[in-house]
Amino acid sequence: MNPMSTAASRQTQLAEALIQIVAARGLDQVSVREVAGAAGVSVGAVQHHFSTKDEMLAFAFRHVVDRTLRRIDALRLEGGVAQNLSQVLRELLPLDEERRVECRVYVAFAARAASDPSLAAIQKDTQAQLLDGLTETLLRARADGLADGLNPPLDPPVDARLLLAVADGLVFDAVSEPDRLPPDQLTGLLERYLARLLPTGQAPSPGSHAR
Repeated sequence: MNPMSTAASRQTQLAEALIQIVAARGLDQVSVREVAGAAGVSVGAVQHHFSTKDEMLAFAFRHVVDRTLRRIDALRLEGGVAQNLSQVLRELLPLDEERRVECRVYVAFAARAASDPSLAAIQKDTQAQLLDGLTETLLRARADGLADGLNPPLDPPVDARLLLAVADGLVFDAVSEPDRLPPDQLTGLLERYLARLLPTGQAPSPGSHAR
């Protein structure tokens, strides 16, 4: 087996263990010893792959972000503009167990990013990628005349930021109070906002649900 491939596989295993710790007990509970125990390896094995805890945290954050972005890239976006936007943004919401874990991890890492430059860089890059995709979609909607007559007029860069802020707010509220915002209410709120943003008959039906 390729040694580089083996090392990458072990780093991914450790990152997954760290993610589960963060999702279950919070970022403050992460330590080299805790990750080693969760992954079923020695402390030395963890230190062999990550020289510092901060390096391990950054790798895990990038890993969970990449997992989400790959899922978005794999979507088949064949509906109307608002429906496509809904499909993308639903991948950021805690609508199933995989996404619930990711969202708890995102909230924890986003808070730490305020004082950690390496995590802040990952956060900034992730936001930029999502904003680029949302802005491009809204630019196409405006070019196709789907935003004609809107008041205020559609402003793709600004409205992309608002869309992402809505999704981020829903994530934070759902992580903080999961019983108050179950998946059907999360999707309903998202679709309500999209219907206001693009009231052109392109919005998905309010009764539609995530997978």
